[in-house]
Amino acid sequence: MANPFEFIQQVRSEASKVTWPTRRETLITTGLVIAMVIVASLFFIAVDQSIRIGLGFIMSIGR
Repeated sequence: MANPFEFIQQVRSEASKVTWPTRRETLITTGLVIAMVIVASLFFIAVDQSIRIGLGFIMSIGR
């Protein structure tokens, strides 16, 4: 293991190579994530309701 001072220099060197996203890129990505969460939740609600209705139909046949 290198000494702590050398380690900190290496960390700063690597951190300077990071390309941070712009505000616009962050907002676009956030919007896409929120949109995908909404789409996924609507999909799972539809599947859940379909299964509920299907099982209700199957259970009513036995009565």
